[in-house]
Amino acid sequence: MQYQVMIAEDSREIREIVSKYIDAVGYVPIPAKDGFEALELFARHPAHLILLDVMMPGIDGFEVLREIRKVSDVPVIMLTAKQEEVDRLKGFDCGADDYVVKPFSLKELMRRVKALIRRVYHETDEIVLRCADLSLHTHTMKLYKNDVEVPITSAEYALLSTMFRHQGQVLTREQLIDLSFGDAYEGYDRGIDSHIKRIRQKIEEDPKSPRILVTKYGSGYLFGGART
Repeated sequence: MQYQVMIAEDSREIREIVSKYIDAVGYVPIPAKDGFEALELFARHPAHLILLDVMMPGIDGFEVLREIRKVSDVPVIMLTAKQEEVDRLKGFDCGADDYVVKPFSLKELMRRVKALIRRVYHETDEIVLRCADLSLHTHTMKLYKNDVEVPITSAEYALLSTMFRHQGQVLTREQLIDLSFGDAYEGYDRGIDSHIKRIRQKIEEDPKSPRILVTKYGSGYLFGGART
């Protein structure tokens, strides 16, 4: 299994050299030039570990981490030029797993990356996505509600995986098809409605009055509630 490591760093020089080292140790680098791109890429291709720069334009690393922690427990190493204890504590409070201060040794950074991957994954590629009392396990493709497994089909898993990664966003049928199945989907757009109905029967307390997977008439579907 090739682990995927995202490098969210606005410095092109740092981003490129860290990507080369990530590739050299056998992992797949996913470079992101800022926080917005990091969130967009993670929604489409969740990484197994994230190297996250604190000071980025537009949206800083702390806010990116808060957004990621709403849906995933993926390990995160913060990269920062700041050395103040309060900044390190802020990162840990937001859910960071480790902290590296710039300028850093690339060899030391790689050792930390490999050690964290070994500790977290135990030689598996499991990523757990969460929403309310639901958890979706990406390696085993299993869904749990209150820690009790809920049987799902492969098509339901594909849709749930997309929705877990886009919590709080309204997705049209076309977007759900594209993000979940791509060109492999051979059904009609309306066929998605049947999958949604079955998913609701499995995750909602009252499928007729859904609170987790909601229809936005004329727009699409909203999973996990609107973000504030």
